[in-house]
Amino acid sequence: MYQGIKSPIFVALDIDNDQTALNIAKQVEPFVGGFKVGPRLCLKYGAALIGKLAEMGHVFVDNKYFDIPSTMEHAIRATFASGATFATVHAQAGSEALTRLAEVEKELNRERPFRVLVVTVLTSFDQKGLPEFSSQMLIAKQVEVLAEIAINSGLSGLVCSAHEVVAVKAKFPNAFVVTPGIRLPEEEKSGMEDQKRVSAPKEALMAGATILVVGRPIIAAKNPVVAAEKFFEAAQF
Repeated sequence: MYQGIKSPIFVALDIDNDQTALNIAKQVEPFVGGFKVGPRLCLKYGAALIGKLAEMGHVFVDNKYFDIPSTMEHAIRATFASGATFATVHAQAGSEALTRLAEVEKELNRERPFRVLVVTVLTSFDQKGLPEFSSQMLIAKQVEVLAEIAINSGLSGLVCSAHEVVAVKAKFPNAFVVTPGIRLPEEEKSGMEDQKRVSAPKEALMAGATILVVGRPIIAAKNPVVAAEKFFEAAQF
């Protein structure tokens, strides 16, 4: 595990209300290593919510920064100041921006653990659904190319689906891989929601993933605690 993370399961709090998010976080806290928040909560509640969540576990801010290098740097610094342990950026921002962020990451780690996570290809895409400008390259190859840009820039945190983890870890064994699109085996082929490249917890961990992100299967469950426990147990091997 990483820096005291008690569980590889991170619950994605993709909801609109801060109190609902905090209530779910309190309920599932025994079974998860932390909480992912994105624009839906961050833009409404900001650092105050991130700080409250950080009291219960590591916070993964998933705003996927993609801008000029200076803007990305200041966004990362602000995210760190809010109390987050992880923050995402897009690999397509390029080597100049990522190299700059690698230096920022080193600096921030002198104060406390923090990692920039570089997003490769979103798990909502399959090959047929890729944007026209990138559809001629296989997803696996795109992930490899983007991962290489990140690693060569000095960053080791990557975000990709479980389908690409084996190849990524084979080429970059020290990569810290975060894998969204995690489903229990009985859910994998259900076609639920918008995730295309999905995987079961044990499969993703055995492939080399470090953190597994689970959203609606927990937060939309009749009993989020029971659902979180099931994912926690499914990640044990």
